[in-house]
Amino acid sequence: MGLLTLLTDFGYRDHYVAALRARLWALAPTLPVVDITHAIDPFNVPHAAHVLGAVFRDFPAGTVHVIGVCDHGRGSEPTWQAARFQDHYFVMADNGLLALLCHGAPDELVALPAAVSPSPTRDVLLPAAVALAQGAPLADLGPAVTEYYRVNNFQLRLLDDRITGHVVHADHYGNLVTNISRAAVEVVGRNRPFTVHFGRQVVREFQPHFSAAVPGEAVTVFNSQNCLCLGICEGNAAELLGLHFDSQVDVRFVGE
Repeated sequence: MGLLTLLTDFGYRDHYVAALRARLWALAPTLPVVDITHAIDPFNVPHAAHVLGAVFRDFPAGTVHVIGVCDHGRGSEPTWQAARFQDHYFVMADNGLLALLCHGAPDELVALPAAVSPSPTRDVLLPAAVALAQGAPLADLGPAVTEYYRVNNFQLRLLDDRITGHVVHADHYGNLVTNISRAAVEVVGRNRPFTVHFGRQVVREFQPHFSAAVPGEAVTVFNSQNCLCLGICEGNAAELLGLHFDSQVDVRFVGE
């Protein structure tokens, strides 16, 4: 039997997570389950994609990930899908998360049967996920499809003297995660001096961690996923700088 994870925007104040767990207990009482988080910002598909993308590879191959985010992407008639990507399985609404997660197409994709339910995560996604975790082939869950909802997935702009990227997530501390990778900085930068521009801030060096700077000072670091992150030491960069998802960030290089 495999492993199943849960990631939702259900929050922790209501009974929704308990209802999800109760349904899982009824379907597969011995199935191992890990709660990634239930505190995704409501309807925030990019937030869910960022959190899941940062952690799913840490789980064993074959893990099944259930994503319950209340945004259906295509209006009043939601559709549901199951996908395989990098030896992991994902069941979710067709709401754009898959495109953000895969940065392209998944390895395999099927449509799940439509259903009218007040709780589709519980009644549609969980049974499909349990079947996968118990060894069912993806093809048994529904017909193969190639179409899925795509949302704007900002790509890096790479020039000889700069990299232009965007904020993809503001974390609990107000630190800003970007889509600028360490590899991109190394390849384009070629060890040249640089400046990082975000909001009104200009930073001229990377630090090993956020607390390496003076309190109140802007700081840039690479996180454990090797993504460039921006922050204010002991401060909330998102609030203080007014930056958010999609805000532009530039790394500029000078000389040779």
